[in-house]
Amino acid sequence: MSARTAEEALFENPDARTATLIRAGTAAAVAALIGLAVLVVRRFHEAGQLDARYWDFFARFTTWRFLLSGLVGTLASALMAAAIALTVGLVFLAGRMSSITPIRWISVALIEFLRGVPNLLRIYFCFLVLPPLGFKMSSYWMITLPIGLGTAAVVAEVYRAGVLAVPRGQSEAAASLSLSGPQTFFYIVFPQALRFVVPSLVSQLVIVVKDTTFGYVVTYGELMQNAKVLVANYNSLVPVYLIVAVIYGLLNYAIAQASRVLSRRLHAPESLNKRG
Repeated sequence: MSARTAEEALFENPDARTATLIRAGTAAAVAALIGLAVLVVRRFHEAGQLDARYWDFFARFTTWRFLLSGLVGTLASALMAAAIALTVGLVFLAGRMSSITPIRWISVALIEFLRGVPNLLRIYFCFLVLPPLGFKMSSYWMITLPIGLGTAAVVAEVYRAGVLAVPRGQSEAAASLSLSGPQTFFYIVFPQALRFVVPSLVSQLVIVVKDTTFGYVVTYGELMQNAKVLVANYNSLVPVYLIVAVIYGLLNYAIAQASRVLSRRLHAPESLNKRG
């Protein structure tokens, strides 16, 4: 039996031996995670972090309402930042691929600048530099706009990778039908490019959700900011952050599941065509 190539091992269905190794590795990883969890719980117990006085306030409705209000703030900021990123990213892509040299250069400069500057620095710019210059905005926009613009630069490159993955024959076929450049892009190329980049776009959305934790800089009422308030009021650092970590994990898991459903739907017509 010849050795399998790397591509076969990564992308094709595993043979019996490989499947056995995968199951063994999965079992070992699960056992290690369970052991780690037991060790963590034991250390928490020894340190007194599992005492009722650190947890009893979670039995109050007001605590969960406060956390829920922070989660709503996180979602409001993340969804608007994602909308900005997807829209402005498309504008950046159009400029990046423009045949007009000055527009292309400006787009490349903006993309590289926004990708290179950390979100935290942009937030500080909106918080400390813009107000003295007369540009005042709410804490919501001080956190949402910098995150949205920074993500837009990354999304533009994700879009471009998807566009470059579309076979050139698609554009040539559209040109033979007398479609203009914009018509070819928006009706033929870009819809196909989206199928390739859905997982990458969703990973950026997960990053956007995590970046909203910088809301503490501008005292925006998102989940982590509200968690800090609970920690200060009840002196319960570990339990609060454990609960918040679980909430973030469930939220990002829901986003990943939605991504899988969307990806299957986008590829469904292609699968039907192959069967036909």
